[in-house]
Amino acid sequence: MPIRLIIVDDHPVVRDGLRGIFTDDAFEVVGEAGDGLEALAVVGRTHPDVVLTDLRMPRMGGAELIRRLQEEAPGVRVLVLTTYDNDADVLPAIEEGATGYLLKDTPRAELRRAVQAAARGDTVLSPSVAGVLTQRIRAPQQQALSPRELEVLSLISRGATNREVARKLFITEATVKTHLLHIFGKLEVNDRAAAVAAAYETGLLRPGT
Repeated sequence: MPIRLIIVDDHPVVRDGLRGIFTDDAFEVVGEAGDGLEALAVVGRTHPDVVLTDLRMPRMGGAELIRRLQEEAPGVRVLVLTTYDNDADVLPAIEEGATGYLLKDTPRAELRRAVQAAARGDTVLSPSVAGVLTQRIRAPQQQALSPRELEVLSLISRGATNREVARKLFITEATVKTHLLHIFGKLEVNDRAAAVAAAYETGLLRPGT
């Protein structure tokens, strides 16, 4: 039986190119979508074996799509195909349950084998993504930030001063400074800029948050 496949990418030309890779008896492209929200509807209609998806898309991105599919169609395997291999993209996708994670420079034959492996439930990772995960495993575990500390750090990352943070969160400036000291200690940094950089590197903050 051919592997039933859905292609999800917000660029039609990319979807066309991917469809051309899977045009033999080993695969059947049963649908395509331009974002995660549309993909959920297509999955509901077609019941694929594998969803091949990009990550950064309008309305609903790949990580949220993976999470929703884990809830609504847990038998469907998800293989990420994107241009991004940084912590902020890789870790959420893997944590939400992606079966594999490849980059768009993956050769055609390797991509076909990866979809076949994903259909079997095997994990497939590009070398750079495997490196990201290995570094995370080897890195010393930092203390988790509290929800309030994350709020403070998110505002700081958008350029807010201590006074502005205090006003927005209805706390005193002294409390803001205390939160910052705790954040610096947990992230093992010495200043605001380094704390924001560390938060993006480790996935505590993501672009747009």
